[in-house]
Amino acid sequence: MCTSPLRRARETAACIASVTGLTAQPDAWLAERLNWDGSMPLEAFLAMWARTRHDRDFAPAHEESSRQAGARLQAFLAGLPGTPGPVAAVTHGGITTDLLRNLLGDDALPPHLLEAGIPACAVTAVDDMNVVMIASTAHLSLPPP
Repeated sequence: MCTSPLRRARETAACIASVTGLTAQPDAWLAERLNWDGSMPLEAFLAMWARTRHDRDFAPAHEESSRQAGARLQAFLAGLPGTPGPVAAVTHGGITTDLLRNLLGDDALPPHLLEAGIPACAVTAVDDMNVVMIASTAHLSLPPP
């Protein structure tokens, strides 16, 4: 299992690892494209995020555009070894949405996804670059094992 090196993804990966026995390996290719670090007002960050969401080719200084981030995640997935069975990659809602937009186009996505984003802990499944499931949270209502 690979995980974004950002804390919230590593914590999710640790929960998955505790149940599956998989080892979580951090990988920078799974990091979110923009992260608020307090160096600018939150309102300015949110405005920048909104601009990158609406103009997929806009890349803020020293950052990726939405389209570039989606391509990065697509390249990561394409480079996974062809081993049988599922592979878990723990990443973030923004870059996952970027990937889905690249693979499917905006018209094929659930309308709320573009505005509200992918819910926390949602599962999106991709098989050989074919989207199988988008932002499912059904597992969150299951009783613990």
